Amino acid sequence: MADTKIVLPDSEIPRSWYNILADAPHPPQPPLHPGTGQPIGPDDLAPLFPMDLILQEVSTDREIPIPDEVLDVLSLWRPTPLHRAKRLEREIGTASRIYYKYEGGSPAGSHKPNTAVAQAFYNARAGRTRLATETGAGQWGSALAFACQAFGLECKVYMVNISYQQKPYRRVMMETWGAQVVASPSPDTNAGRGIRERDPESLGSLGIAISEAVEDAATRDDTSYSLGSVLNHVLLHQTVIGQEAQRQLALAGETGIDVVVGCVGGGSNFGGLALPFVGDKIAGAEIEIIATEPAACPTLTRGPFAYDFGDTAQLTPLVPMHTLGHDFVPPGIHAGGLRYHGVAPIVSQLLLDGLIRAEAYTQNDCFAAALRFARSEGIIPAPESSHAIKGAIDAAKRADESGSSQAILFNLSGHGHFDMAAYESYLHGSLEDFELPEEEIQRALRAIEPLPKPAGASA
Repeated sequence: MADTKIVLPDSEIPRSWYNILADAPHPPQPPLHPGTGQPIGPDDLAPLFPMDLILQEVSTDREIPIPDEVLDVLSLWRPTPLHRAKRLEREIGTASRIYYKYEGGSPAGSHKPNTAVAQAFYNARAGRTRLATETGAGQWGSALAFACQAFGLECKVYMVNISYQQKPYRRVMMETWGAQVVASPSPDTNAGRGIRERDPESLGSLGIAISEAVEDAATRDDTSYSLGSVLNHVLLHQTVIGQEAQRQLALAGETGIDVVVGCVGGGSNFGGLALPFVGDKIAGAEIEIIATEPAACPTLTRGPFAYDFGDTAQLTPLVPMHTLGHDFVPPGIHAGGLRYHGVAPIVSQLLLDGLIRAEAYTQNDCFAAALRFARSEGIIPAPESSHAIKGAIDAAKRADESGSSQAILFNLSGHGHFDMAAYESYLHGSLEDFELPEEEIQRALRAIEPLPKPAGASA
């Protein structure tokens, strides 16, 4: 097919979310109460989430209908286009066919509004008037600020300090949509004040920012907590990406896909693209599914599988996941959305089951791949997405070396228009690589030694 852009009609926005838990060979083990260590129930989550989202969190229904009110907002930018990256193929000299699903056309410039809109809708329907959340690079915070504006909710965002400094215009974007944004650790919560006392120069982390947002929500009756990744319902809402891609690949004449690549921080963008294809793989399709992550925060490639807290202050439930330890503070790499110590339990379980595999890259290698993509395809990718581009290019090289031609798909989860400082550092040769020392991993992991161990825990 000659077309390089495959667009679905507006009528083909998916009407249901796909739930991998209906097909997965082993569902994730249950989250545990942070105080008792016992499996948590809906009542334990009720102070933080509306019941609709709690029920989605535990559902095993294969399809969950998307409310009309959510579809109405999603239709502002969905369906998103699928592109055949023919110029990139020529640039790298590959015989493979490379496709990318482009999520940067949303109001917030990334995939994050797919779940932000749903979460804001369900909270508004439940009578909540305010949401508290964390954000790393700012994509999630801006998405939730947009969604709260759509449904008349207040929004408080705790933004990781290093990203607050590196990406001021993400903050302005959130404020434009009416959100209040503070650098985390902040003076606004007990968790933030405690960390500032111990480390006044703290760069912050997603774990710290989560602690602040959870504390905020738990101490106010009008406020829910909203999370942009990790939890089952968040990955569920993102599956519109992969479902659309399946239909678009069929329109492109692809009878099957060989390789699917997505970057992983907490897992929402990877899960959104990959989970529908994991369903195909479970049903018998031969697909290599690759999760790519930073070498500076190598959760899947070097972190053990264990029960751990999702936040630094140990306020969240214990979840079974690959982790670097809840008090791990990653280096200040520019892919702020991937600087998280853990990963979604669904993604961890799929890795354990051999349905996906993981690779880790340095940021200079990722920015080199991003430049090749930008100079051939024209879109400047977010630093997070550059990990998926690097993974796709590597997959094409492996196929060429083996003498095969493969169909490769990756998720371009957002544009990099707010990341010019990172590109400037790379172009001027001042971008540093961080190879995480093993002793730092072992130091951080000592914090989880007393915690309960899941079945299949790493030795």
